[in-house]
Amino acid sequence: MAGIQHEPRVIGGSHRISAVEPSRIASPDIKREDDNHHEMNPKQKPGWRAFLSFVGPGFLVSLAYLDPGNLETDLQAGANHRYELLWVILIGLIFALVIQSLAANLGVSTGKHLSELCKAEYPIFVKYCLWLLAEVAVIAADIPEVIGTAFALNILFNIPVWVGVLLTGFSTLLLLGLQRYGVRKLEILIALLVFVMAGCFFGEMSYVKPPAADVLKGMFIPKLGGRGATGDAIALLGALVMPHNLFLHSALVLSRKIPNSVRGINDACRYFLIESGIALFVAFLINVSIIAVSGTVCSAENLPSADFERCSDLSLDSASFLLKNVLGKSSSTLYAIALLASGQSSTITGTYAGQFIMQGFLDLKMRKWLRNLITRCIAITPSLIVSIIGGSSGAGRLIIIASMILSFELPFALIPLLKFSSTATKMGPHKNSMIIIVFSWVLGLGIIGINIYYLTTSFVDWLIHSSLPKVANVFIGIIVFPIMAVYILSVLYLMFRKDVVVTFVEPTKRDPNAQVSMENGENNTDKAQELTNVPYREDLADIPFPE
Repeated sequence: MAGIQHEPRVIGGSHRISAVEPSRIASPDIKREDDNHHEMNPKQKPGWRAFLSFVGPGFLVSLAYLDPGNLETDLQAGANHRYELLWVILIGLIFALVIQSLAANLGVSTGKHLSELCKAEYPIFVKYCLWLLAEVAVIAADIPEVIGTAFALNILFNIPVWVGVLLTGFSTLLLLGLQRYGVRKLEILIALLVFVMAGCFFGEMSYVKPPAADVLKGMFIPKLGGRGATGDAIALLGALVMPHNLFLHSALVLSRKIPNSVRGINDACRYFLIESGIALFVAFLINVSIIAVSGTVCSAENLPSADFERCSDLSLDSASFLLKNVLGKSSSTLYAIALLASGQSSTITGTYAGQFIMQGFLDLKMRKWLRNLITRCIAITPSLIVSIIGGSSGAGRLIIIASMILSFELPFALIPLLKFSSTATKMGPHKNSMIIIVFSWVLGLGIIGINIYYLTTSFVDWLIHSSLPKVANVFIGIIVFPIMAVYILSVLYLMFRKDVVVTFVEPTKRDPNAQVSMENGENNTDKAQELTNVPYREDLADIPFPE
């Protein structure tokens, strides 16, 4: 806890990162030596070529901000509140840029991804609790993606939703298995299909012409007016800021060759920041266009009665009518194709995240196809059960519930990230500046506080207005209130517990030849560990990104 002083301890063993003397972590002499070496390197790439070599992880991560869950919450927010919740999208993606950059910096500077650092830092009970919560976050994030893909298959081929859920699980495994035959081309095709939907909404927005003044007002003036605005805002945040993305981004950056110097690491962090900014800005524009189209079409004075009924209960499987002004009769088909691409590409990133979480927390040595199969089965089970019992309507409601679950899950990935990236025991001289520390903690605590407030007030309001017998309400309160107290105490524990494990490794201790052998999949693991003092990253050797 906060009041207990711990002596920093060092990770040991062949699968651990060795520690560095604190005096060497911030040594100005080492930094100057590395900087000179970096500047005098005759093979140094030009700035734009160096940047292009780092492009990839941010764009793959940004697919999570364009998945069917975001489409669902965007459509409903626009239909229910027009442009009033655009400020939530703006704040959410600014916050996403900050935390995604911190996750990338953490992986670059430590050579470990977030789940591995959590395993090293926390006691065994806390470690397993964080692992279970991370798995729940992956499941919650995967629900909209799986159901969105199933809706697309239902629109295209009239396949029942529960059958579509099963097909989605198998198709994701198939796509992941095709990596060795050119997954880059496949990812480009999927990205193009996702941008087909973006082009449709941009075209529709130019047709319906939403009032620019109202759009800007909704983007920069926070407001929560109208029935259900708070819940829709929480759902928007949950769909935007996903806990599993922090684990994923910190792992994906490890597929890049980082220059063997302090300055080289700083350059890599800057390139990843620029790349994430570009990718998230594109995601921001697409989300804004979806809300603007939904809000404008559903508030039109001459809206047909059939479309008015659809707007009152807008969902992924009924939203194609929004595009009929641009696409005409083919709107349903093209919408379904783009929805299929969005869901399928997002499930790939979710599966990657599940792999890294399981490998990092549990350090399981299993075949990749088996790990993929386990991750897929865990993720699609809730969607399959709900789609069988509740059909399309039940599956649609599950998407909103999943988004809210992600909001409440966020502290258990965000707080460790904020703490690890702000301490010299993990980051050495690359730790966050005081400005970044204050800014990120203010944003993080603000969102966490909103989530806790909404959780408590919503539950109390439900108890007061519940039609259940008083005995049932008392029994529910006895169960739920202790769980809420444990939730709050767990957040406080993560916030105030002092980090005690030193994992920072000097850049001069890392050997670039070992990094090359890791990326090429060579099996000289002993030599790699001897030269780099970091574990051999066999799990990251075949990440499908260009050098």
